Amino acid sequence: MDLTNVLKSPVVTEKSVAAQAGRKYTFFVHEDANKIEIARAIEKAYGVQVVSVNIIHTRKKVRVAGRGRTITKRHPGRKAIVTLAPKQILDVNKIKTSK
Repeated sequence: MDLTNVLKSPVVTEKSVAAQAGRKYTFFVHEDANKIEIARAIEKAYGVQVVSVNIIHTRKKVRVAGRGRTITKRHPGRKAIVTLAPKQILDVNKIKTSK
C-alpha cells in the first residue's frame, strides 16, 4: 500500500487531545493498512520516531426509530493510537512535505 493513502485524518476529541500529554496520538487510518505501514507513514509524514501502534475497529452504531426505520449514528472505520519515543512531539497541523 502507498504510504500517502494510509493516514486519513487525525482524531480531535477531548480524550485524544488529553492523551497527547502522554505522547499518544490518534488517527483515522485506511481499512487495509497494518501496524508497520501506519508507523512508516507517521514517521515519513511528521518526521518523528514511533514506538508502538495500537489499532481500534469502530463499528457503525445503528438506532431503530419509529416503525422499523434505522438511523446510522456513527460510520464504521479504523483508528490507530500511535505512541512516540520519549521527547518526541508531533504537531498534527504540520505535515512534512518532501521537495
